[in-house]
Amino acid sequence: MADEDIVQEIEETPVEVEDDAEPEDMNAALQQVLKRARFHKGLCRGLHETVKALDKRVAHLCVLAEDCNEGAYTALIEALCTEHGIDLIKVPEKKKLGEWVGLAKYDQAANIKKVIGASCVAVTDYGEKSKALDMILSHFGRS
Repeated sequence: MADEDIVQEIEETPVEVEDDAEPEDMNAALQQVLKRARFHKGLCRGLHETVKALDKRVAHLCVLAEDCNEGAYTALIEALCTEHGIDLIKVPEKKKLGEWVGLAKYDQAANIKKVIGASCVAVTDYGEKSKALDMILSHFGRS
């Protein structure tokens, strides 16, 4: 009888999901959206893949690094996004963007050993809906 009371008390405590928590700022929201998109295989990384996705109009969102050293590269991505009406977000560092989209190598203690920079990324599939996605879509005036 005492065991049944303990089981009932355990079942009544709610379990909070930290992954769908409200992000603090736009970068945190973008990081969560990119993580979910990577999980659902909805990312195009690099210039060639991103340009193909933008040209076919399958991309929903494009992320461009501000510290990209090639002017023609950024001009091409910005022109394709404006031409096809695809949302564009700029992030300050390409190394951070590469880490967010899974271009980092980790050691056994889960410390980052090497990060390959990604100058641009296109999101073709957001995955499931989340608060971070709502925050990004509301930034562009969409719901």
